[in-house]
Amino acid sequence: MNGYSKQIEIRWSDIDPNFHLRHSVYYDFGAFVRVAFMTEQGLTPFVMQQNQIGPILFREECVFKREIHFSDKVEISLKMVKSTHDMSRWTMVHEIWKNGNTLSAIITIDGAWIDTATRKLAVPPESFRQVFDSMPRSADFSWAEKKTV
Repeated sequence: MNGYSKQIEIRWSDIDPNFHLRHSVYYDFGAFVRVAFMTEQGLTPFVMQQNQIGPILFREECVFKREIHFSDKVEISLKMVKSTHDMSRWTMVHEIWKNGNTLSAIITIDGAWIDTATRKLAVPPESFRQVFDSMPRSADFSWAEKKTV
């Protein structure tokens, strides 16, 4: 796997009565990887709070391909699929792989930035844009016109 990814350990609390990963945990894993990437690049929740701007999701969709069980080794990737040039709107994708070779799920999100004081969509500061510009991109990455992401 190339680009940015994180290995995640499956906890007993992540398992449902059918003994596989609960559907909502996939979304939690995606959020964890996105925030980990931003934090490692210096875009921490505290920095977002200081700038009164944070990410917001319009759509979050998961395509489940293979079950994940308690003993599986899991790795989640992060790639930018589409963005406006000012990084105000974006689409990202996560691939969730188990045991190094089985694609188990694909999460696609569409998001933007919100001014947390005015509760309106916003263009992020340059420092935020630099972080998003450094995110690994999918092979089919494309630039989008504003408000089409």
